[in-house]
Amino acid sequence: MRQGFIDDYDPKPGTSVSTLAYEYPPAFQVPEHAHGADQVIYATRGAMEVSAGQSFWLIPPQFAIWIPARTMHRIRMPGAVSMRTLYLRRGLAPKLPATCTVLHVTPLLRELIVEAVQIGQLRTRNRLHRALRDLVVCHLQKASSVPISLTLPKDSRALAVAQALIANQERNPSLDSLCAGAGAGVRTIERLFRSEVGIDFATWRRQARLMKAVELLATGHLVKQAAFATGYRQPSAFVQMFRRTFGVTPKAWAAALAGRRAPG
Repeated sequence: MRQGFIDDYDPKPGTSVSTLAYEYPPAFQVPEHAHGADQVIYATRGAMEVSAGQSFWLIPPQFAIWIPARTMHRIRMPGAVSMRTLYLRRGLAPKLPATCTVLHVTPLLRELIVEAVQIGQLRTRNRLHRALRDLVVCHLQKASSVPISLTLPKDSRALAVAQALIANQERNPSLDSLCAGAGAGVRTIERLFRSEVGIDFATWRRQARLMKAVELLATGHLVKQAAFATGYRQPSAFVQMFRRTFGVTPKAWAAALAGRRAPG
């Protein structure tokens, strides 16, 4: 896909929703671009790394990301990804946010997205297409948002620290080692995070851990596995961090996401 503003996939006259299905190999990168239509990006298989400006999201298959029209964004596929995308005519879903938002995809919404993509174009004069369109929009607008995102620093040294941490959370690297790898001092990196991200590095690290934990829990990993993979040596500390953010334990959150009650 080329860079810049792209309107090839936007709904044409007589169409309210256009779609795209694509299979991406591991490590594939979609360069920065924007569309004239509102967009829902969903992967039926694999996780996506989506960036818009300084914001970064890791999207597992239980979630989709809403990207408003004309929002510049880029996508990286850590592994193989089966992507299903809806392009909605602007104004079709007025209750959805004006900024990029991660949405929980219920089993029904997943099937609606898959069906719309199989049809290809939802035309305004086709009664079945209109009904499917209305169902898709209704369930998108009802979908619960998921507060997982990171703000990345702009400075190349601080960005190198952030990217190294994201890639190596299980090893729980120290800030000293991360700074050494980026060729910068600890004080410099801490100052850059406060000025460019708006929070200190320790708080940013907790947010990075939380985003990775959500991905792991959503894809069926146990709480202990999520804790160790995000650098916690004691699962109890991970549970406390998760509860402070979401108000529930990770086990209860994962059970609710899967539509079942967590055991007592």
